[in-house]
Amino acid sequence: MEISIYNADNKTVDSIAHFMDFYYSLRLKHLASDLLDQGLSPKQITEAVIKAMTVGKSAGLDIDQHFRPVFTGIQKQVVSDCKLSHLAYGLVLMNADAELSVVGGFQISVLQEYIGHYGSF
Repeated sequence: MEISIYNADNKTVDSIAHFMDFYYSLRLKHLASDLLDQGLSPKQITEAVIKAMTVGKSAGLDIDQHFRPVFTGIQKQVVSDCKLSHLAYGLVLMNADAELSVVGGFQISVLQEYIGHYGSF
């Protein structure tokens, strides 16, 4: 025999919010620290994430759907990191230090794709 305990404090709204957090987290496929492999420093990544979040907010994005702070392990150390959606990863890379070739190359490829779809200006 099982005993079920009913707790009036359980709120449906909280359950829905937890489910939505879980759902959004499934879409966050990238880590900001992945950009270390692209030649960005931790400071450059942090600055780019902040800029990308600012861009997202000004464009009306629901930031919680695209950026999620997490802790990850790098070289036997626990570090503060950020899970990113594909869009957020692109925004971070686009807002990183423009003197890095990977950033310039990404910006050029995005514009070439845009111009290719909408004709030349």
